Amino acid sequence: MSSGLALKSEPSPIIACTVSSMVHHFGLLIEDMETELGEAWGDLGFEEARDFINALEPGNLEFVALAVREEDEADLGRVGEVIRAARSKEIKVILIPENLSTAGLRELLRLGADDFVPYPLAEGALHDAIEKIRAKPVPAPVPDLPADGPAAPATGQRLDTQSAIFAVQNLAGGTGATTLAVNMAWELATIDKTNPPSVCIIDLDLQQGSVATYLDLPRREVMLEMLQDASNMDTDGFKQALIGFEDKLSVFTTPSEIVPLDIIGPDEVSAVLDLAAQCFDIVIIDMPRTMVMWTETVLNRADMYFATLELDLRSAQNAMRFIKALQSEDLPLDKVQYVLNRAPGMTDLNGKTRMKKMAESLGVSFSNQLPDGGKQVSQACDNGEPLADSAKKNPLRKEITKLADGLFKAMVGDVKAKGK
Repeated sequence: MSSGLALKSEPSPIIACTVSSMVHHFGLLIEDMETELGEAWGDLGFEEARDFINALEPGNLEFVALAVREEDEADLGRVGEVIRAARSKEIKVILIPENLSTAGLRELLRLGADDFVPYPLAEGALHDAIEKIRAKPVPAPVPDLPADGPAAPATGQRLDTQSAIFAVQNLAGGTGATTLAVNMAWELATIDKTNPPSVCIIDLDLQQGSVATYLDLPRREVMLEMLQDASNMDTDGFKQALIGFEDKLSVFTTPSEIVPLDIIGPDEVSAVLDLAAQCFDIVIIDMPRTMVMWTETVLNRADMYFATLELDLRSAQNAMRFIKALQSEDLPLDKVQYVLNRAPGMTDLNGKTRMKKMAESLGVSFSNQLPDGGKQVSQACDNGEPLADSAKKNPLRKEITKLADGLFKAMVGDVKAKGK
């Protein structure tokens, strides 16, 4: 192989090159490139590859093998620049990822990589990838995209009415608030194939928020600044802060670092909700378990406030304290919908009795009873996938679908009523 500037002076015609931050880390790739191309290839770093490709005439290079390590994921922007440069010069891209996250891999493929072969390379895998891309037509160039995460989908009011705001808060750790928020947001975003509502999920659990984790999305450092300066932000700036999930759901993630919950106040939260309501039909907020000075702000703005709990003593005690706190501040308790997670099944008579006694002692009713989804739920969360993608027939997913369907029908009915 040839390296660096030798790419331009090697007598043998160069038809491909590897691009990586450390080519010698990918020993198997070097061996396979030599087997496939002999001396007709070279290797480059990310920065020099971009400049080298930009100086080429279209079609001068057949393909680049883009080797990306886990350590490179912190700066996917420069990797994306190589892909865009290759696309602009009609050069195919084979992605060679090593320990790359699902979100990172998805983003690089979306930028225009033609194929990917995980590293370490299986026998014959590179050969098959080369044959595959040679059979594919050259794709068109893609527009510039944000370097630190997939772009949010197009926003705008679809239902031509005031946005609906739903908040979710757990009354005890592990009662499924974020799982409910994420999957409810996804079900609403995909509920109507012909005219889907625009949906945004906002993670306001600034210390332990995991919406980004459950959707395998990066956390942007700019989020804290956006939250603190929300009062001076316009809708364009707000949209740029969002990250898209599969071109259907927009996500406002937590900051990349843990910050105090009181670093923002009611004014900042109100400004964020104003911006979200201007851009989306449906806004879903994942709240921290701790009650803060801006909990009242969200509760007053929300159309429904879902509080998740389980059939145990800690949930009952926390729910009682939650109810007393709202009553003491004269806050709208009628907006709160109590969601019992891991609810007893139809044949669990003892569990049904305990559920009835718990509801009576709290003076509430359980508007939704979510079944235990089992290991599939934790696996979906770990893989950064909604249940609709990884476990479509899961009983928990079915109940969340029913909940989303009821909310959407209520919204559509409200639109029709206002139109009369």
